[in-house]
Amino acid sequence: MSGVLDPEQTGAAADPAAVKRHRTLFRAVRRRKNPPLRRTDITVTDEAAVKRAVKAASLGNGMEWFDFGIYSYLAVTIGHVFFPSGNATVQLISSFATFAVSFLVRPIGGMVFGPMGDKIGRKKVLAMTMILMAIGTFAIGLIPSYAVIGFWAPVLLIFFRLVQGFSTGGEYGGASTFIAEYAPDKRRGFFGSFLEFGTLAGYVGAAGLVTALTTLLGAGSMESWGWRVPFLVAGPIGLVGLYLRLRLDETPAFQKLEDESSHRASDAASNVETTAKGDLAKIFRNYWPTLILCICLVGAYNITDYMLLSYMPTYLSDEMGYKESHGLLILIATMIVLMLVITQVGKLSDRFGRKPLLMAGMLGFLFLSIPSFLLVKNGALWAVSLGMLLLGLSLVCMLGTMSAALPALFPTQVRYGSLSVGYNLSASLFGGTTPLVVTALISVTGTDMMPAYYAMAAALVGVIAVACMKETAQQPLAGSPPSVETQEEAAELVESQARSPRF
Repeated sequence: MSGVLDPEQTGAAADPAAVKRHRTLFRAVRRRKNPPLRRTDITVTDEAAVKRAVKAASLGNGMEWFDFGIYSYLAVTIGHVFFPSGNATVQLISSFATFAVSFLVRPIGGMVFGPMGDKIGRKKVLAMTMILMAIGTFAIGLIPSYAVIGFWAPVLLIFFRLVQGFSTGGEYGGASTFIAEYAPDKRRGFFGSFLEFGTLAGYVGAAGLVTALTTLLGAGSMESWGWRVPFLVAGPIGLVGLYLRLRLDETPAFQKLEDESSHRASDAASNVETTAKGDLAKIFRNYWPTLILCICLVGAYNITDYMLLSYMPTYLSDEMGYKESHGLLILIATMIVLMLVITQVGKLSDRFGRKPLLMAGMLGFLFLSIPSFLLVKNGALWAVSLGMLLLGLSLVCMLGTMSAALPALFPTQVRYGSLSVGYNLSASLFGGTTPLVVTALISVTGTDMMPAYYAMAAALVGVIAVACMKETAQQPLAGSPPSVETQEEAAELVESQARSPRF
């Protein structure tokens, strides 16, 4: 065999004459590289456990975006309370800069919590992030105003925004990984869409609460004390989310990975090999092409997401002259429509694939951003609502698909860490800075069409990224065994891979 074939080569790459002479050897090599599935290799999901996992992960994600939504919807009020200035634009930019500052520590949170989630488990880390988020948000509601403690008011605000951002660094990557690893392969898009259903529910809850308080209390009371109420509500919500997460079992994929690891190495060796620093180095060294793809996908998705769900109420009030409550009501109506269709988008991604749905969303922003903003600038209620709906339907194609597509980019042993690092680097650079960048661009250029141009640029990057990614719908997660819903489906899968008898 010398000079003809390395034993690790497949028969397809070998010399045909050698394959003909040594059929048994080549068949054994192929089977060693691609062993047939056994029934014990396949995970049969427990539907009740899957639903509990989806509920706990989605509630945490909903709380995260409730917290961020509150801040963005109260941006003008927070600017008055914490950043006194004679210039309204300076106040608004200062407020959005504080919104953006929490995103600076998100990559650090991702680098800490992500590898930790791959080492000690998804469940424990998700409980930690929930506690930190609840503390950070609740504390903001207790900070005295600038008029009371002066310089320390914005300092404390920035500190607790950093606590929020640090905890968020481990939230999305963990929650999406948790659902993806629990869900059966053929319904991962459907169950994953509930994570972003939680996002929309958090935004709707925040916008609804802010609108109700503004209407009931008026601008004066909101500025003096009413703005605190939404932040204080986050404390009890966080305790409920923590309780739900602590009741969950670890994901089946991580349990299998742990079992295999315990057979491969002693505890001492495992501890040496799985330090956070070593895991991070491995992620950047071995998975950098996929990390870049993840960053591009998330960047395009985050810019369009924050532009519509965080910035638009401010755009409607500052640029279009709408009352703050009116702008929020239009956004709430748009988000409720998206909540009604998002799980159907998840089902469509299971049936037709992740790429077609993601591409539809990116192309929607690329070609519909200018018409949508022209409709918004029309000012009439029907035109503004239609413009927001066009952008919303483009966004929901991404919202309903991304939480199933992103975890599938990385193998199980580095999934939480890689996704947390890639997602949060991108969110830090592009997502959280969107309101600040768009506000500054409008101020510098003098054109209120800048949000449309910014969204189009992001969508163009997204189109290229989607074209480069592999389709992962209805396939097992990399590094994990197949996951099915019934014993019968598992038996069929084993049977389909069995070799046909030869006579």
